[in-house]
Amino acid sequence: MSTQKETLKQRIAAANRSIPADLVIKNAKIIDVFNLSIIEGDVAISGGVFVGIGEYEGKHVVDGKGKYISPSFIDAHVHIESSMVPPSEFAKVVLPHGVTTVITDPHEIGNVAGEEGIQFMLDDSENIPLDVFTMLPSCVPATPFENSGATLTAHSLQPFYQHKRVLGLAEVMDYPSLQKGADSIVDKIIATTPFTPHMDGHLAGLDASAINVYKAAGIRTDHECTTVSGALERLQRGMYLLIREGSVAKDLRSLIGVVNERNARRCLFCTDDKHLDDLIEEGSIDHNIRLAIREGLDPILAISMASLNAAECYGLHQKGAIAPGYDADFILLDDLDTIAISEVYKAGKPVAIHGQFIGGERDKHVPKPALTSTVHIPDITERDLQIPIGNNQKAHIIEIIPNQLRTNKRIETVQVENGSFTPSANDHLKMVVVERHKLTGNIGLGIVKGFGLKKGAIATTIGHDSHNIVATGTNDGDILKAIHVLNEMNGGLVMVKSGKVIASLPLPIAGLMSDGGYKEVAAGLHLLNDAFTKLGFSGDFNPFLTLSFLTLPVIPELKLTDIGLFDVKEARHIEVGVEE
Repeated sequence: MSTQKETLKQRIAAANRSIPADLVIKNAKIIDVFNLSIIEGDVAISGGVFVGIGEYEGKHVVDGKGKYISPSFIDAHVHIESSMVPPSEFAKVVLPHGVTTVITDPHEIGNVAGEEGIQFMLDDSENIPLDVFTMLPSCVPATPFENSGATLTAHSLQPFYQHKRVLGLAEVMDYPSLQKGADSIVDKIIATTPFTPHMDGHLAGLDASAINVYKAAGIRTDHECTTVSGALERLQRGMYLLIREGSVAKDLRSLIGVVNERNARRCLFCTDDKHLDDLIEEGSIDHNIRLAIREGLDPILAISMASLNAAECYGLHQKGAIAPGYDADFILLDDLDTIAISEVYKAGKPVAIHGQFIGGERDKHVPKPALTSTVHIPDITERDLQIPIGNNQKAHIIEIIPNQLRTNKRIETVQVENGSFTPSANDHLKMVVVERHKLTGNIGLGIVKGFGLKKGAIATTIGHDSHNIVATGTNDGDILKAIHVLNEMNGGLVMVKSGKVIASLPLPIAGLMSDGGYKEVAAGLHLLNDAFTKLGFSGDFNPFLTLSFLTLPVIPELKLTDIGLFDVKEARHIEVGVEE
């Protein structure tokens, strides 16, 4: 008899009480996400699947002691690379927070290393106690206005659809190409649809007309909405609304008011991009749920959004509920108001207790050398960093908005010496983007306002989405030093003051992720955060995270790529200096 057949027979027998279940949870309050209610009864599990609710005997019995048994949580859209650890380490961080399934888009590593990068993420997420489902990067490069390390075509993506954990096509960011019906994106949509209907959108700063275009193309989700009116427009047109709360983009408080029992089934949660330290200290999707409850949402409704809704959106029909036939991925909660997680189970086995991962270790997946040698830049001098400014001393300025991906476009008078911009005390800093993949020699230069750095410079190889080197600082010497250090250590984050490195974190896997453990990376991030005071920083945002998104030319208004200063609304590069 086949293993599959035998397993199914055992499940049926356990459901019918002919044999004891593998595991039975007694004395727990069951969260019913179908009816948004609490029910009572034993919960029986066999072969990693729920087989019954009622009265059951089990080979192993857990006394729920009045706790709530909840379906575990699903992150509906996350870039694992933003945690700076690979999937096998990422799992150890999010499982204690009740997340047992993620829908990930590896477009960060895809932009650096193409197919090889995607394959690394798939391989590293095999045989770990976290279900990592993948949406294939649709926009590598993200736009034609920058240079990345790879180009992914419909032809190069198509073989990945044979993988059992590939669900569909990830966020379509290049709206101008979609709007024009360009072959580059239409071919990817056509290549996707024979395998799956799941395609994600990216409607940052776009109006209702754009929603029509996305939906007409078969794209069903968006995680870039920031207003209630925009959320209603998406829901009215049949989109799924992904409510995001990440490290930089924090949209939940602005959006949660749109959710009610009539439309909640089309609403779910995601983190998108979240740093490792924030995941450890604040949480993942559990943090979204807590915030939603604080904003007045019913706890059971919030839990259903984090479980059943996400599962249904992405066709994961065996996930998201405490019910027969569903995967036994669940959480024991001490209470519903604070979502205090006591224990986390994956496929009926405990993987975290009281905030500690207990899921065991596996052999590390070693990346190929091509993934650990991805920083290639020519010799750069201070002369290459000069920004000429006209006699009127006026310039286009990127003004950051703390804890937002959007920026403001400003025209301001700047400080000029010998015809070139020089950073000044009124928070005008120099910003530099150096192409680091193919030795093009491209260097984009701009002026940024809002960082509040008084000394030194910071630089990183995390620069969404093409991930070129991006740096900002108060003087050319420290900026140049930071760029050279990143080149020497094959990527990461670095802080420089008076020509000396005061803190750094190597990220040798594609310049995005560490090859060490998550605890080691967390310690490094704490050292970096503590060192910011030495640069005079006193803001309430993360400067590295903010810097990493200032290169993203699909989020309004003004960004910087390796080609130069980019006006997102006008979809063109512009000069830094403003002519009279």
